[in-house]
Amino acid sequence: MNDPTTIRRLYGRRQGHKLRAGQATLVEELLPDVSVPEDGPLNAVRLFGAERPLEVEIGFGGGEHLAAQAQAHPDTGFIGCEPFLNGVVGALGHVRDQSLGNVRLHMGDALTVLERLPDASLERVYLLHPDPWPKARHAKRRMVNPGPLDLIAAKLKPGGEFRLGTDDPTYCRWATMVMNSRRDFEWLANEAADFLNRPADWPETRYERKARRQGHEVWYFRYRRA
Repeated sequence: MNDPTTIRRLYGRRQGHKLRAGQATLVEELLPDVSVPEDGPLNAVRLFGAERPLEVEIGFGGGEHLAAQAQAHPDTGFIGCEPFLNGVVGALGHVRDQSLGNVRLHMGDALTVLERLPDASLERVYLLHPDPWPKARHAKRRMVNPGPLDLIAAKLKPGGEFRLGTDDPTYCRWATMVMNSRRDFEWLANEAADFLNRPADWPETRYERKARRQGHEVWYFRYRRA
């Protein structure tokens, strides 16, 4: 049996609604142009044709945060990983509509992409509203676990930032416990307002809006790579 403290697999759900004709066209015509190569080492030159800062979003949902960051930072390369086809279609729509040439997408396990990037090559890694897997027996499936965090830490530059957003109280407590046990990340919070209020450069996601409509609290965690 896999130890929950070391398991590295990213769990996701691929099934979704049947694609409309326009969405299918995006997948057929645009996705090949912006997809992360399927094998071999990755770096900014291979992905974007030139050296540039790199950031990764793990599980980008509908892609609105990824697109907003890419639009705000056109000189940075953004790699979005999402196992859910409908989410990838959403991101493709943003790439098309906003003419985002600094986005690359991977439909699948983010860890397999992170593994192929050079160590200390990333400015930021985002994990926003991940599946909380609330049952204790599923805790090993959460991304915030030592195995994935070891990989994220290795790929972030010293001083780079790991951002985590959640509206799930169980995940909030779990993440706080796990992250506070690490010495390679510094929590960038001095008071409650620092993780209860969304930073100005943290674009809102649809999951956050939904959580707010449902009356949920949302927590914004920022950690600096030591």
